[in-house]
Amino acid sequence: METPFLKRRTFGILNAELLVFFGIYVFFAVFYHVTLYVNRMGFQDPEDVLLSPRTFMDDSGLDYLLKMLFTIPIWYLMFRKLRHWTLRKRLLLHVIFLPAFVLLWQQAYYFICKQIGFGHLGGSGKVWDIYIPALFYILQFGIIHAYNYYLDNRKKLKLEGELRTAALKSELSALKAQLNPHFLYNIFNTISASVPAENEKTRLLIAELSDLFRYQLKASQVEKVSLREELEFVNKYLDLEKARFQDRLQIEVNVPDDILDEMIPPMLLQPLVENSVKHGLSSLIEGGTISITIKKKGDKLAFEIADTGIGVSNKESLFEKGIGLNNTRLRLEKMYQSKLMLSDNVPQGLKINFAI
Repeated sequence: METPFLKRRTFGILNAELLVFFGIYVFFAVFYHVTLYVNRMGFQDPEDVLLSPRTFMDDSGLDYLLKMLFTIPIWYLMFRKLRHWTLRKRLLLHVIFLPAFVLLWQQAYYFICKQIGFGHLGGSGKVWDIYIPALFYILQFGIIHAYNYYLDNRKKLKLEGELRTAALKSELSALKAQLNPHFLYNIFNTISASVPAENEKTRLLIAELSDLFRYQLKASQVEKVSLREELEFVNKYLDLEKARFQDRLQIEVNVPDDILDEMIPPMLLQPLVENSVKHGLSSLIEGGTISITIKKKGDKLAFEIADTGIGVSNKESLFEKGIGLNNTRLRLEKMYQSKLMLSDNVPQGLKINFAI
């Protein structure tokens, strides 16, 4: 659908704003022209016609037209190109722009008046062509600053409202997330207790699955867990996958004991390992290996999850396929300003690296 004219932009400014801006200038020009007309008692002079095109341009039209033309680039620069600057810095810019505006307007106005035969103030009267444009500059940019403050404040209030709504929904979702694994954890324990003793392997798998849900319940209640707990959870998940893949799935975990007490966000590694199983190894008849390597580098933990699966050429597409992988990327960006790096493994497969 084509964008309506008033919502389009010219010089980076909304057409609706430009029309209002133009209307304000027309109002001031007409008001100033009428004031001069009445002041010189023009209604008694048959040749002095109110709002005649030439008289209007001579009185105020040319004056305000030039002011408007010199204002637009300053408006664009101050409130579009430099809108990321602090208010203090932009206000200080007016110290430069105000005298430049007055000087350029005066020189351009005098030059055009001379070319087309219009009159302008002379002698000591020229001081009014400094004072009035300077006053008008302060007035108009005071209004524009106030208008932009209003827009920014309205956006802020709207964003705060959306965040409150999102926080409420998130809180409700968190409560549901706690109820679901808690319910399933209890159900699995009940099922495990009813499994005959001769089916010990099935009982063990159910117990491990129950432990997964218990850890997920804990993860919804705390912000950090130890690396040891996270790895135990991942190992239980991989044990369940090995029951399905059997010898086709090999696991390698390379983590020094002296970093197992480091605290990390819960459920950080499982989505990455699951991605390696699901998108890397599941389609290979011969299976493959998943390796988890964690090292201390300076004050950060460096993580690497690698597989010998089929690999992927378009790595960005993985974030579109899986919610878990994309959520992990967002968590790392928001919590640690860290990026989830995807690269090719050697001789084949995918490698995921990040640091926190």
